[in-house]
Amino acid sequence: MPIALRYAARTDLGLGSKTRNEDSGYAGPDLLVLADGMGGHAAGDMASSTVVAELVHLDGESFGADEALAQLRDAVVRANERLRDEMDDEPDLEGMGTTLIAFLRSGNKLAMANIGDSRAYLVRGGVFTQITKDHSLVQALLDDGRITEAEAEHHPQRSFVTRVLTGRPDDEPDLSLREAQIGDRYLMCSDGLSDYVAKSTIEEIVTSEGMPGEIADRLIAIALKASARDNVTVVVADVVEPTAATSATPQVVGAAGAPPVRPDDTPPPMPRTPAEKAAALSREANGPAPGSEVEHDEEEDDTPVLAEEGPSPFRRLRWLGLGLLVIAVIGVAGWIGYAWTQSQYYVGDDHGSVAIYRGLHDTVGPFHLHSVRQQTDVKTTDLPSYYQSRVRATISADDLADARRVVQTLTTQAAACRSQASSCST
Repeated sequence: MPIALRYAARTDLGLGSKTRNEDSGYAGPDLLVLADGMGGHAAGDMASSTVVAELVHLDGESFGADEALAQLRDAVVRANERLRDEMDDEPDLEGMGTTLIAFLRSGNKLAMANIGDSRAYLVRGGVFTQITKDHSLVQALLDDGRITEAEAEHHPQRSFVTRVLTGRPDDEPDLSLREAQIGDRYLMCSDGLSDYVAKSTIEEIVTSEGMPGEIADRLIAIALKASARDNVTVVVADVVEPTAATSATPQVVGAAGAPPVRPDDTPPPMPRTPAEKAAALSREANGPAPGSEVEHDEEEDDTPVLAEEGPSPFRRLRWLGLGLLVIAVIGVAGWIGYAWTQSQYYVGDDHGSVAIYRGLHDTVGPFHLHSVRQQTDVKTTDLPSYYQSRVRATISADDLADARRVVQTLTTQAAACRSQASSCST
């Protein structure tokens, strides 16, 4: 039976410290894409938008089912190669990467590519199912039976991905082909939603009545209500009959839809791709993004300031006693705080090698709140560039055993990198 897609894409910067959106989303008549960029100081926004730009030409093309899967895979390979080219041209971008979920429609079939920990869900017959598998350390722990589903939701390493697009030849996505049915609803989301909102809450919203745009707006709102500190991006698509009211205008959100930053005042080039055209239309229709030019006026504090009543020896004794009490409380709190820091663990770089640290990656004046708990023989430069940046930025762990599991994952990554030395940054 012929089908069509009714879709909506939404994004929000989130409530964290990020000043730019590193997510990118695209929704069109035949193509749905979501990418969550990453890379620490490198340009995660460039990574996600670069990958989306390499895929959008598939929208509007006519492919057979098997050809669609091959075309999607080839486009992902080209996108990954483009990342490598960008990093070769600009060394400051080394270490950037991105997750990716993409659906390409062919008749009533959907070709799907997935890599990373962004997620796709399906609602069919009222049943809500996750149809992607996270490429993450937490998923590996789940597969091994070391943690439960409940523990996975709040695990400190839930953002540690084991496979993303980083420009390496072995960055292979999972590929599948599925049949779409009238009445299906698909949700794609970045971890800004899935890390902060319970799966049961997401299910409740996605299975409720409403157009894709209404569902997408509710998902963004609930993520912000849950104090999501990461960029939040969702793409919602309903499978409908071709005669149903649908839009043929692509929607682009996040980094892929942001206007280009230009060093001078010359006008930007005319949009060429569907993504560029959709982004331009969106900017013309909606004006500046909410919050882009918001000014906050500080209110003056009109609270009256009270003068001292005058000198008194009793008052001086009282303040002296209070001062000693404060010093004692600070001392006890400091000792308790330091004892707590020594129960914390993380993985970081120690003079070029991966090491397990005990404490916090902080200093108080001349004092360090951490020490090396266990040295390893894994060289940081033996790791793929993405993991090098993660180690240098430190990777938090739940306990010593969890830190050792992180090291085990890094050891595997280093071995794979050494076997393909030409694809790893030194």
